[in-house]
Amino acid sequence: MTPHVTVGMDESPESLAAALWAAEEASLLDVPLHLMHVEEWPVTAEVPVLSAESLVERYETLLRAIAERVRSERPGLDVTTQMARGRAPAELTAAANEAEVTVLGSRGLGGVVGFLIGSVSLAVVGRARRPVVLVRSGSPSSGTGSGDTDSGIVLGVDIEQPCDPLLAFAFGEAARRDEELRIVHSWSPSPAYGYTAILDPGVGSGLGRKAAEGLAGMVRPWRSKFPAVRVTEQAVVGPAAAALVEASRSAGLLVVGRRSRRSPVGPHLGHVAHAAIHHSPAPVAVVPFE
Repeated sequence: MTPHVTVGMDESPESLAAALWAAEEASLLDVPLHLMHVEEWPVTAEVPVLSAESLVERYETLLRAIAERVRSERPGLDVTTQMARGRAPAELTAAANEAEVTVLGSRGLGGVVGFLIGSVSLAVVGRARRPVVLVRSGSPSSGTGSGDTDSGIVLGVDIEQPCDPLLAFAFGEAARRDEELRIVHSWSPSPAYGYTAILDPGVGSGLGRKAAEGLAGMVRPWRSKFPAVRVTEQAVVGPAAAALVEASRSAGLLVVGRRSRRSPVGPHLGHVAHAAIHHSPAPVAVVPFE
């Protein structure tokens, strides 16, 4: 299949923001943009019953309008549309597995509560074998924001886990966008140290140096592969989720990983990825890795 970027569409402002973000991504990757809407079928009690023809016509009109807007803003970009029928999580996950990147919208609930990710987006993020980006209305590059200048890419890593797909995605994005890449690793003293690390600052300093050295070693090969990318590394003490959400407040994109493993109870997201997609004000890319 030809490489492309897919975006799941509905009538929400967040969906429009996702489409515009996806259009930029497709332009940077020099691949087509695929706009997709899934008509839930069979209809369930939770879905308002309208005539099939009116629903199809409504969403076909929506897809045409978004496609025309994207083509006018990005002449030369190949834009295709698709109306699919079935269960949205399954249809979008299948589409995501064929795309370079899939982009979906997430709804803002305010700074205290965080951002709501719907069951469809959660299912896709938790199951897709390719990167999925969640965008909220007003995010950078969405075309619906207030002109904020947030930029740069923040990447969260764990030096104890090999994560080449995560590093490859983040470095590739930074290179294409010509933006700084900030790589954050959070660490905490092992419980085995007890109060020693608190009472003896030297112990804590030694652990911090070890974390910084481990991060530098992980990143070094990627610096060589992408010499033009401006990279900063931070090994910080404390919970990873809090550190990444805070770093995302001045970023244009936050990149986090998700372990690719099956769960008998449904989509699995680690607590760091879960916190990021609910509380980051920037778009969040969730990248699966082994």
